[in-house]
Amino acid sequence: MDAFYASVEQASKPSLRGKAVIVGGLGPRGVVATASYEARVFGVHSAMPMAQARRLAPNAAYLVPRFGIYREISDQVMGLLRELSPLVEPLSLDEAFVDLEAAGAAWDEQSARLVGAKLRADIRAATGLAGSVGLAASKMLAKIASEEAKPDGLVLIEPGTERALLGPMSVRTLPGVGPATGDHLRRAGIHTVDEIAEAGEDELVRLLGKAHGHALYAMALAHDERPVVAEREAKSVSVEDTYDVDIHDRVRVGLEVQRLADRCVRRLRGAGLSGRTIVLKVRRYDFSTLTRSETLRGPTDDPAVVREAAARLLDAVDTTGGVRLLGVGVSGLADYTQEDLFAQAAGERVEQAAEEGDREEPAEEREVVPVERRWVAGHDVRHVEYGHGWVQGSGLGRVTVRFETPGSEPGRVRTFRVDDPGLEVAEPLPLVARRPEGSGAGTGAGDEGSGVAPVVPGA
Repeated sequence: MDAFYASVEQASKPSLRGKAVIVGGLGPRGVVATASYEARVFGVHSAMPMAQARRLAPNAAYLVPRFGIYREISDQVMGLLRELSPLVEPLSLDEAFVDLEAAGAAWDEQSARLVGAKLRADIRAATGLAGSVGLAASKMLAKIASEEAKPDGLVLIEPGTERALLGPMSVRTLPGVGPATGDHLRRAGIHTVDEIAEAGEDELVRLLGKAHGHALYAMALAHDERPVVAEREAKSVSVEDTYDVDIHDRVRVGLEVQRLADRCVRRLRGAGLSGRTIVLKVRRYDFSTLTRSETLRGPTDDPAVVREAAARLLDAVDTTGGVRLLGVGVSGLADYTQEDLFAQAAGERVEQAAEEGDREEPAEEREVVPVERRWVAGHDVRHVEYGHGWVQGSGLGRVTVRFETPGSEPGRVRTFRVDDPGLEVAEPLPLVARRPEGSGAGTGAGDEGSGVAPVVPGA
């Protein structure tokens, strides 16, 4: 999908269509998740520090990701891919490999082109968004073709032309060649794919090691025998947060872990799963990362059980000096729960309280602490008088909202107090799908970092 997150935001928000949109973390340590084509004109790209993006494009719209709606649209697109073939290998929310040959969906160049063109039209009809398709005889080449197809296009690499196409390309084009490997090759005088092939396998093994050297030499010769592997079942469910400022307060760290545990359970239940192993992840002020886990006697999706296990794991972690990141996960997944585990956990809590002489305060004696509502830039809200809108920004006790919907004209902006009783958080509205005109082509956007097209190997 082309600039997926930014394209979804533009489709959702009429006032942002045709304008620079940057999606990512907005805090001091935030990074760009994706930038619209209009923002990339200013040099903004994914994985760039958000502070740098703001310097390059100060007038762009800066929004926090809405992963819920991204997943919904991703599910629609992946569903279209699975109609083509049972062999679909998702790489992310917005990118996948599809084996057309195994399903008999394509058997030559012409049939592959027809399938790719129909897929692009179907994606636009279902979601209103643009996707780019790369067609080739291997995963590596299909990936490269999809990058060449952007924005909003289709490229087929004809069999027999692969070496000539790859030769002049940068070594960074090949999978597995990141900044470090690229610099290592550059220092050895190797800049293009042709130069990798000319260096020879022995030299690459000497430079990069046996496994990496062999693999890179094969790819430089356009050899890629990796099969498309159908989506595997999820092995774990987890959530994590990176904090703009290191957390030093141990009580605050504990509260954050409890909040993450609750979020993790909501995601677990949303997938209809439960799990036996609770995992805590802590990244400290010095970037050292600790992982602790505890395995229960049976699978659970009880938030109280997960919270308590996470809290026990936190007790064994030294957070002196501050915490940059916290995460809670559940693994050992199952599609059922062990009901007596819940009762057992509750019984253990009662026994422990009795032993310690503890007692729960009556409800009327508990102090009710109001929770401050947090208005997140780009997220959906609803006002009792003005209807659906999205947060443009907040601060100094005020929140600014633009009231519009995916199918409306650009809406008006209004400002409220952050505690306005008429304003509440809302769920995203569905996008308005647009039928393709002609061949289905339209204005597109740039790529999504290192890869974001539905990639369709075949032939």
